[in-house]
Amino acid sequence: MKLGFLVDLDLCIGCKACEVACKSENDVPLGAWRLRVKYVDFGTFPDVKRTFTPMRCNQCENAPCAKSCPVTALHMLDNGIVNIDKDRCIGCAACVMACPYGALYMDPETNTADKCTFCAHRVEGGLEPACVVVCPTGANIFGDLDDPRSKISVYKNQHADTRVRKPEKGTEPKHFYTGGGDVHLDPNASVREEGFSLFNYIGKLEKIGGH
Repeated sequence: MKLGFLVDLDLCIGCKACEVACKSENDVPLGAWRLRVKYVDFGTFPDVKRTFTPMRCNQCENAPCAKSCPVTALHMLDNGIVNIDKDRCIGCAACVMACPYGALYMDPETNTADKCTFCAHRVEGGLEPACVVVCPTGANIFGDLDDPRSKISVYKNQHADTRVRKPEKGTEPKHFYTGGGDVHLDPNASVREEGFSLFNYIGKLEKIGGH
């Protein structure tokens, strides 16, 4: 078994129910996030759009966080989840610095590292991650990548545009995205209008408002 995650960006409406469910299920402290929904505005005013991208630990097959941990607090379970043993963690933050996705944080209450674990405690009991359960549009898809009949495997095969974040890092993420556009995952895909300034923006607003 190799558990993975896929987000259909065409279905995500940015409601952030997944964020709230994650914090509640895992007792994530204020100011910290295991899962966050990033938004990007793109286009030229007044023809602009806002996109939403749920971002969590990528559960990398070649996980740099686990390699950097000096006490093996970060380790891979038999089902492919990169789990964290907070009792073993010494709070050195090496994993936080090693992760190219910014997926780890230091828990201010325990001074130990933490991150998304695909709700490993729920999965162990035969349940889906909390974020999957609460998603009103079914944008979050979770399952066994080794099973060709699983929903996530079928979804991947049916969507040729399935991709991962920062493939050039060679981490082999088990978290995939489909749908949407380049602005969701490529920070360089959204560019600011040449010569843009706040004064130009205000001028456009005034023209539209007839002032």
